[in-house]
Amino acid sequence: MRTIALMNQKGGVGKTTTSVNLAAGLARMGHRVCVIDLDPQGHSSMHLGIEAAKQKATVYDVFSGQAKLVDARRMAAANLWVVPADLDLAAAEMELVDAKNREFVLKRAIREMVAVDPFDYILFDCPPSLGVLTINALTAADEVIIPLQPHFFALQGLSKLLQTTQLISHRLNPQLEVSGVVLCLYESGTRLAADVTDDMTEFLKKAPANAPWAGAKIFDARIRRNIKLAEAPSFGQSIFAYAPSCPGGKDYEALAGEVHALKLTNATADSETTDEPTTIPFSPPGESNSSEAENVAAEGNLADDARSAA
Repeated sequence: MRTIALMNQKGGVGKTTTSVNLAAGLARMGHRVCVIDLDPQGHSSMHLGIEAAKQKATVYDVFSGQAKLVDARRMAAANLWVVPADLDLAAAEMELVDAKNREFVLKRAIREMVAVDPFDYILFDCPPSLGVLTINALTAADEVIIPLQPHFFALQGLSKLLQTTQLISHRLNPQLEVSGVVLCLYESGTRLAADVTDDMTEFLKKAPANAPWAGAKIFDARIRRNIKLAEAPSFGQSIFAYAPSCPGGKDYEALAGEVHALKLTNATADSETTDEPTTIPFSPPGESNSSEAENVAAEGNLADDARSAA
């Protein structure tokens, strides 16, 4: 099983569109896929025609301990499930602020779900901010895919996102890798897109050998601007259900094939990791690790530290 967090702290770059259509593309290949919507706006859920209903469990109920993921997931298409979100999820940030090991809630919930209902892929559509929800996704994920629009500030934003993954990898999830960058809203006829792509390629080549993004690439599949991709959410359908032969459908089909072909360095289907953040104890520079309790306390401040890095 592969768990993939789609993450970008900037909105409007195609993150939700990529989360949904990558998941749908993998499902079309015959893989069992689950999308976990971690954005309180619930756009991934709506994109797949699933609206959170008060009488049914959502991902908020999972974070609040009122439901399990296996009870909250809902089938959106053949081989494709979604765990919906709504505005209630925004309260999870505040409710978990003082909770012990709050970064591991989602990881434990996934472990419980796949024990009874296994999946080939689990994708997290992260919110466009760095808080408890995003950190839960990065702690539970094997890999990160970064949807990015090739504009002038993209390289600066990419650098900050990679710093965040290094922080999570160091403290909470040593398995975490950055698989690569998906270029969205791509305009192949512009010099700007080509120049930014070249700059990002050079930047990734210079990654330190021990960095989570050491093996990252810019995916060959470019997600071109396409009106059909913008129309599909209003019909509650992925691009493959709405207009599979359009350029957007072909682009996401190519991306799904590329992602499926990736071989990760660290993560394996049968890897076992602990829920407690004691495997890689954290201590501030110049101080020794004095106790497990202090390590756990240090992890409780990770969201604040990560925000500073970003």
